[in-house]
Amino acid sequence: MDNGMFHAGQRELQDRFDTRRLADRIEDVLVKDTISAHDKSFIEGRDMFFLATVDPDGMPTCSYKGGDPGFVRVLDNRTLAFPNYDGNGMYLSMGNALSHANVGMLFIDFEKQNRTRVDGVARVDLDDPLVETWPEAQFVVRVEARRVYPNCPRYIHKYELVERSRFVPRPVERPTPVPDWKRSDWACDFLAADDPARG
Repeated sequence: MDNGMFHAGQRELQDRFDTRRLADRIEDVLVKDTISAHDKSFIEGRDMFFLATVDPDGMPTCSYKGGDPGFVRVLDNRTLAFPNYDGNGMYLSMGNALSHANVGMLFIDFEKQNRTRVDGVARVDLDDPLVETWPEAQFVVRVEARRVYPNCPRYIHKYELVERSRFVPRPVERPTPVPDWKRSDWACDFLAADDPARG
């Protein structure tokens, strides 16, 4: 009986391609349930990550989350936190996290071609005291890490940052711009009552 990281489907493919020994070695040596100082530096240095969630029926979705470097914070060696900013109002990922807390996070450095995965359990907190520390955050998501591990970087395409999004809320004395799509005919009459695009 296999009680480790891998389920039967993964084992089937590992056996088919003779990688079970390698997979077990990676689990033994590289996969941990805590966030190291190196992991913390890498995660907090990123300005984006991909978030995977599943709904109650098991249907997955993956979303991009962006901000300024440091918008994801490592609070301790088991916990990280990030803000939820205004989006399209569907709350697909965040609603999934409320209903089914298991999440996967993928952090990529496209310039140095490196990446780290964090699998964990999310808690969406509408009253988290940290919410005030991120400008315009709607609420905070805390993730308890269950698995932290590097991921093979060889297929990461090398990119260089041209500019950061002007829509990221920042602690400066300027309003965050309204995206054009919120002024579109199909959207403008359906925005939340307090949406700045209504002004």
